[in-house]
Amino acid sequence: MDESRPAPTITCVDCLGTCHLISFEPHEGWEPGDVLVYRCADCLDRWDLVWEPEADEAAD
Repeated sequence: MDESRPAPTITCVDCLGTCHLISFEPHEGWEPGDVLVYRCADCLDRWDLVWEPEADEAAD
């Protein structure tokens, strides 16, 4: 995965469904500390996460 971009989907911790990124990319690009908003397609929960690229790399 491109480490300069957040994951387009994550797994919902409540229902194990798929959460999709609904945040728009800032004009200046993604920066560590940006808030990412995901919405679960199954239970409709919203997840606001602080993006830390190092954490994405460790998950791969």
